[in-house]
Amino acid sequence: HVVMSFAAKTAIGKAKTAGAAWVGVRNSNHAGPASLYAAMPLEHDMIGLYLAVGNANHMAPWGGIDLLLSTNPIAVAVPGNEGPIVLDMATSVAAYGKVKTAAQRGEAMPEGWMIDHQGRPLTDPKRADRGMLMPIGGYKGYGLALMFGVLAGTLNGAAMGSETVDFNADDTTPTNTGHALVAISIAAFGEVDEFKRRVDRLAREIRSSRPMPGVARIWLPGEQSRAKFEERSRLGVPIPGPLRASLDKLAGELNVKPLET
Repeated sequence: HVVMSFAAKTAIGKAKTAGAAWVGVRNSNHAGPASLYAAMPLEHDMIGLYLAVGNANHMAPWGGIDLLLSTNPIAVAVPGNEGPIVLDMATSVAAYGKVKTAAQRGEAMPEGWMIDHQGRPLTDPKRADRGMLMPIGGYKGYGLALMFGVLAGTLNGAAMGSETVDFNADDTTPTNTGHALVAISIAAFGEVDEFKRRVDRLAREIRSSRPMPGVARIWLPGEQSRAKFEERSRLGVPIPGPLRASLDKLAGELNVKPLET
């Protein structure tokens, strides 16, 4: 987080004078949510774009079985007067964190998240180490994961492919995770308020578009996450029972007072 925050500030500073800036990072680690950094340029009337190589390989090349690709994410944040549009996504159908959550809760994964080495659907999250995550859009998602990794990793001299270190399995080898942060000054392209008005118009048009039967409303990228963030900021964050049990067990091992009910 410290390194990526510095990278974002550096990109913003350079974009103020150059119009756009690209900052690459190597020798890093997992930086948390991608949108956190893509959103940093927003308050400077800039578009933010973030790319990263994930911290572990959970995908194979399309048609293969060797785990050589991570869920390399992308986040893009665009400012508007009525609120930003923020996309934050992995290049896999589901982020690996969702697999862990399903395992914690004792729930099955939906078909389409993972397959085993014979190409059969894998729905038991406790058997995730025997399979691989599926890329979004089939071979197209595989291509995106590869190219995002080249831009965030290989270009920066960071790890990619078999060089990627899973810090959950290896806590001694340096991870050399790569990231990239791009800041684009809207003023370099035209009048800022006019751009924001056009973004707002587009956002309203999409929200008010006709939904399919059974669909309550049309959401923009990031809106559901933002609504959940605001709700949990007011009401608190629910902790699933299995996670609570794990935290209480860890607290006991460390002689720390457990969470209060």
